[in-house]
Amino acid sequence: MTPDVPEVLAELAQVLMRNAVPGIPDGERAATLGLTAALLSMATESWDAAAHNLVEENRAIRALLGEDGEDGELRLSMLKGANNRLRRGLIAAHIAAELAGDQPRLDAIWAELAASTERRRLSNSPV
Repeated sequence: MTPDVPEVLAELAQVLMRNAVPGIPDGERAATLGLTAALLSMATESWDAAAHNLVEENRAIRALLGEDGEDGELRLSMLKGANNRLRRGLIAAHIAAELAGDQPRLDAIWAELAASTERRRLSNSPV
C-alpha cells in the first residue's frame, strides 16, 4: 500500500518538529532533513498528478467493466472513493475471468494494472 500525500505530510511535520529540538546530533539531523526533503519532493509530484491519474484510471476501469459514467466531482476524496469502488469491481471481474479461462479479458485487465502502475511511477523512480 502506498500512503496518501496528507499522511506523508503529517508524518514529515512530526519529523521536522522532532528535529527542531536542541541536542539532536548534527549527522542525524542532516540525514533526517535530507530524507524529509526527498519525501517532500516525491509528495509534490504525486499530489500534482493525483487527480489526473485517478480520472484516467477510473475511465479505464469503467471501460473494462462496461460501465458508463464519468467523474463529475474532481475532489481527490471523491475520485479516490470512485476508484476504490471500481477496483473492487475489477477484482471481481478478474476472478470471474480466471475462473472462465477468459484469456483476452485477463490480458486486458493485466494491461490496465500495468498502465496504472506506470501512471503512478515518479520521475526519480529507479525502475
